[in-house]
Amino acid sequence: MPSFDTVLEPNLVEVRNAVDQSNKEIGTRFDFKGSDARIELKDKELTLFGDSDFQLGQVLDILTLKMTKRSVDARFLDIGKIEKIGGDKVKQVIKIKAGIESELAKKIQQLIKGSKIKVQASIQGDSVRVNGSKRDDLQAAIALLKKDITEVPLSFNNFRD
Repeated sequence: MPSFDTVLEPNLVEVRNAVDQSNKEIGTRFDFKGSDARIELKDKELTLFGDSDFQLGQVLDILTLKMTKRSVDARFLDIGKIEKIGGDKVKQVIKIKAGIESELAKKIQQLIKGSKIKVQASIQGDSVRVNGSKRDDLQAAIALLKKDITEVPLSFNNFRD
């Protein structure tokens, strides 16, 4: 029976490359001279440091630009609040989304059920498996998900006949 998996997987190698490029640009830019601005990456969490809210915004702009150039969708970033860390220094924690959360998985399942396409969706951990009898039905389900789920960059893998 033909099937595919709907997943939410960022390319972590490209994320690391974007962070490295961003840090290099921050180190060479004149407006960051002598500041504590930088980006740290630990597992699936980015921490941005800066001397002010404005500078933190500049660091975030550089990061999103570098990620876009490296074909990493900015919708993978779950941007947190700006926190003061002493003096006039600030930091911001950004989580990288990976794996479909249960709420989104249920939304995908309901969307496929309500579409009247002859496929079944089942939640399997942090992915959603879609089964159908015809390849065309699966391709219609992929098109439906791409059109209606815009808050996260879904990808589709494990397509089997």
